[in-house]
Amino acid sequence: MPVISSASVASLRTLRDQIVACRRCPRLVAHREAVAQDPPPRFRGQVYWARPLPGFGDAKARLLVVGLAPAAHGGNRTGRMFTGDGSGQWLMEALHAAGFANRPTSAHLRDGLRLRGAYITAPVRCAPPANRPTPEELNACLPFLVREVELLSNVRVVVALGKFGFDAYLRAREIAGRPVPKPRPRFRHGGATRFPDGLRLLASYHPSQQNTFTGKLTRRMLHAVFRRAREILED
Repeated sequence: MPVISSASVASLRTLRDQIVACRRCPRLVAHREAVAQDPPPRFRGQVYWARPLPGFGDAKARLLVVGLAPAAHGGNRTGRMFTGDGSGQWLMEALHAAGFANRPTSAHLRDGLRLRGAYITAPVRCAPPANRPTPEELNACLPFLVREVELLSNVRVVVALGKFGFDAYLRAREIAGRPVPKPRPRFRHGGATRFPDGLRLLASYHPSQQNTFTGKLTRRMLHAVFRRAREILED
């Protein structure tokens, strides 16, 4: 049975507060606030979150999902990762189908969504211009992911959405003092890596519009990754 100490739960809450208060990257701060001031017509009148986003989900999670960064009019608007945009819709459908979420949609903070044995995070916490954080911005934000790796002690499977999240997770794992196989794993959709401590890293293309609109990633492909995660956890 997965367990997590009350101290770890408190530490996750402290980490959340630290993330939300962060203003380390001037370019990201300016961008996240600028898009909130001039949203597209369909979101006019809505109050944007426009702050960094912490991870969310089950503190006892055995599945960790690592994305890239919040979407300017998704998480940056709603205040929760993969919420209020197409990427979130694709991800939540797949998580729900595999039993990791209580509903297949992710629309807003009060939509009743609950993750079951899963936790969602990203290596960059603010919406970056053109969805492209700089190396300096990743370096500034990576300690938050490192701390999540340390605190989420029940994680047995990690699903990395895209090469950016895949590489960032490997870096965070190394910084946290966890073993990484040699030769170093390389990203490919559907790839699976077993670590010396038994953890499995599964790779998937990110459910961005760039991938889903072009057919590079299909719902069937994404669902298969999370079915595999469930099979590993139940083996």
